[in-house]
Parts: sequence; C-alpha cells; structure tokens
Amino acid sequence: MTQQGSSAEAVLLRGARLPGVDGEHDVLLRDGAIVAVGDAGSVAARDFGAVGTVRQVQLDGRWIVPGLWDQHVHFTQWAQTARRLDLSRARSAAEAADLVRARIAAEDAEQPRSPAGGSRRAGERAAAEPLVGFGFHDALWPDQPTRALLDAAADGRAVVLIAGDLHCSWLSTAAARRFAPETADDPSAAVLREDASFAVTSLLAAADDATLDRWAAEAASAAAARGVVGIVDLEYGWNLEVWQRRMAGGASTGAGVSTGSGASGGSAAALRVEFGIYPDDLERAIAAGLRTGDVIDGTDGLLTVGPAKIISDGSLNTRTALCVSAYPDGGHGVANLTNAELVEWMRRAASSGIEPTVHAIGDRANTLALDAFETVGCRGRIEHAQLVSAVDVPRFAGLGVTASVQPEHAMDDRDVADALWAGQTDRAFPLAELHASGATIAFGSDAPVAPLDPWIALSAAVTRSRDGRSPWHPEQALSREAALRASTRSSIQAGQPADIAVLDADPFTCLAADLRGMPVAATLLAGRFTHDTLGWA
Repeated sequence: MTQQGSSAEAVLLRGARLPGVDGEHDVLLRDGAIVAVGDAGSVAARDFGAVGTVRQVQLDGRWIVPGLWDQHVHFTQWAQTARRLDLSRARSAAEAADLVRARIAAEDAEQPRSPAGGSRRAGERAAAEPLVGFGFHDALWPDQPTRALLDAAADGRAVVLIAGDLHCSWLSTAAARRFAPETADDPSAAVLREDASFAVTSLLAAADDATLDRWAAEAASAAAARGVVGIVDLEYGWNLEVWQRRMAGGASTGAGVSTGSGASGGSAAALRVEFGIYPDDLERAIAAGLRTGDVIDGTDGLLTVGPAKIISDGSLNTRTALCVSAYPDGGHGVANLTNAELVEWMRRAASSGIEPTVHAIGDRANTLALDAFETVGCRGRIEHAQLVSAVDVPRFAGLGVTASVQPEHAMDDRDVADALWAGQTDRAFPLAELHASGATIAFGSDAPVAPLDPWIALSAAVTRSRDGRSPWHPEQALSREAALRASTRSSIQAGQPADIAVLDADPFTCLAADLRGMPVAATLLAGRFTHDTLGWA
C-alpha cells in the first residue's frame, strides 16, 4: 500500500452512513489517516488530540465507502482518447472508413480555402497531424480492413485506427510511411498486430509534455469525480519521470479540486499512482534500486513503484489470445515468449523486489503463467484472466497470484466470445469461481479499452449485463460486497488511509442497474477533497 499524503487540518465527517451498517456515524480524519469512527455524536476531535483547525462537514446521511482504485490503466492513452475519433459503433470496416471520411471532411471544412477555391490541398493533408481513431472491434466484421479501403477514405491523410483492445491497428499508406515504413509498400500489412501495433501507438503522443500533462490533469480530476483515489498505471514505456513531473507542485496543496464537471485543470495530484515497468526497462529499474511499493521522494507519498508487466499472449478480438482449443480459423493464438523466457524474466524481477504481473487472456496463457509463478515461487498478478480452465481457478489462491480483471470487458466481448470461444464461455471471466476459491481479485478498466470508472466495472461484475440485455453467464456474478472489495484497497476504520468516496445512494441496496451511474458527491484523498459538488472543500 502507498504511504498516505498529509493534511494540515483535521476533518470531522458527521452524519455518515456505511453500507450494510445501521445508523449514522462520525469519522475523524487527520494527517492523511482515519483517526476515529463512532456513532453519530460520539466523536469529539479534542478527545483524539486534534488541535488547530478542525473542519466539520455534515454529510446529512450520505453513504461513505473507501476510495476506489482502478488497478489497470494506460493513463496517457486514456487522457488522449477523448480527442480521438470514436470507432466503437462501427459494425464493419466500411462503416469505420465512412467515419474517417466524415471526420476528414469536417476538419477540411474548417481549414482556409486553397487559392484554387478547393478544400485542403493533398500536400497539406499529407503533412497534417495524423488522424487517430480508437475503439473498433473487427472480429465480427463482415468485411476486411484493407489498405485500399482506408486510403480511399483518408485521401492522403495519415490515419491510424486502434482496436478497442489495443492489440492491433489499421494504418493508411501515409500513416505506414510515417510510423511503420517497412510495411508501407505491402498492402497486406494494413493491420498490424501485437508488438508491431504497440510500436506504432507508442509514437502517437504527438502533443508536447505540457499539453499531455494538462490532459492528464483533466483525466485525473474526472476520475476523482467518480470516487477514484488511485490507479495502477501500466502505460507503455518508462513513466517515472512523467509522473514526477505531473505531480510536481500539486501533491501537497490539493490543487485541482474537481466540481460537478469533474475537470479542474489542476495538477494530476488528485490520484495515488503506482507506475508499472515493462521488460525493456526492467534492468533500468533494478539499477535504480526500485522495488515494488517504494515511495518516490517529492510526491507526498502519492507515487509508488508498481509491478513489472510482461505480455505473454495477445487478445480475443485479434484471435491472438493463446488458447487450448482452436479459433474458427484454426489458429490457437500466439505465445509472445517461451516458457523458459517467461520464468527467467519473472525470476529476475521477483529476485530484485519487483512484483511480476503477466498479461494472460487465453486459457493456455493462464496455465503457463501460473506454471511460471509456481516455478519461480513468487507472488504476483495475472492481468485479464479472461478464459481460465477449471483446474487452474484454485491455483490463483494457492499460489498467491492476484486475478487483476476487468469486468466490463465481459460486456464488451460477450458476442465475440460466444463466436470465437463457442462452448467455452462458462469459463470466461469466471469471477464468482475465482472469488469462491479464495483468490484475491483486483478490478480495473484497462482504460482506454473501457472507461476509467470503477462503478462501471463494479456494475458489470454484479449484473453481468449492460444496455438492458439479459445477463451473460449470471452464475459468475459477484455480490456487491465482493465487487466493492475488489475495487478498493482500504476500509473505513481507524488507522486506515483517509481515502473516502461520499455517495448519494447506498451501493448495497440501490437498483442494480443504477450502480453504473452511482452519484458521487465528494472524494477525499489523504483527508483532502479532490472532488466536491456541494461546496465542502
């Protein structure tokens, strides 16, 4: 757990209600921690040594829960996604191309007319910033995403369309020349998968640091507005200095408290952050003496070293998740490294004090990841665990491996899973079985794959439904209590971090359909407000 930041004044929350607990309570916060919890009227700040300013906040019977965590985020990409072309509704490659054509036409219309009276000239279009789209799911498309189709829509513009699972991208010829020149003259390489796609998307952060940091601050404030106090950032690349820069000057001041809109324009210090480490930077982290859980100086305890992540297989949509049974096309997915390579890398990380976490989606990939944990003899995490064989479910708890899962992916992928994993989906996203086996479950979003909003993940886990559809394998649903535990890292008890979300509804008794849009009145991080709709801050 990260260390708490500090809060100069004590805060006494009066008239709070705890889900599942009768009556109203008072909660005293001081120096970044919960000092006391008692029945309404029973907590006096002076009895606990609180001196100086003691701010009393009347909650009027609102509910409080521990601050929420999103434990799998690609934060910079999430901050950029709102500015990208939304492809999530495209039901075919042709529809995706039409969305590109419409966006380019709209942008061209906003440009000064050329001397000849036409719209933007071809040379200007080719030199323009690339158009980036996000969110397509091509597994069920009736047509193929070809270079010719996208080029016809792009009309010379560099266009990169990124799949909703982040594991493949579709490039126009102009984009290929700029970001993947070795593929530019190969029409069959219009769609890049896995490492080739990751290499392209890592080059798309065209904005300068100041602009990216402003977008990140807005995204952090928006997260705080949903009750979020912390994230595990698994953004690709080396992000230590990125987060040090983002937190500089705001970590102790509480800069950037969001109001009803969620975006304050302040610093990114509205969140605790654990930053992940990828294989290319593992030796760098070891040489720097970094260990998982270490607090980074100068960030008021908000920035800590997270896990080391390796990607062992692909994804469902791209048919690259490594599976025992064949996909309809006869393939079994891909293994990005050998068993020996996985074990060697995990042993190197674990022996250096850095917790390994393994991306594994297919059932074969999960078996191999668990085998590696058993061989190395270390604890850690498996990211996604989307398809898990029955014999492997109890191994998570037995080996001390956390199932870091994204429940909303089940809602995004249910139709694709029914088609590509036909007859196996009773083992897809097996949350109830993992919970019953004693496994530790940690919820995340994989934003931008799904929105950075734990209430969305929590709702998906509890209802196994979205958009009014019938529940998908409801036998794998979690209770609200278990889902909330998977979304938090602390509790409302003395000695715990003063990380709290204040809600306008009881998450244990409200309509299940209303969990997704849970109203959050305020969020406190280490006892200071990072979100406030009622003027308490």
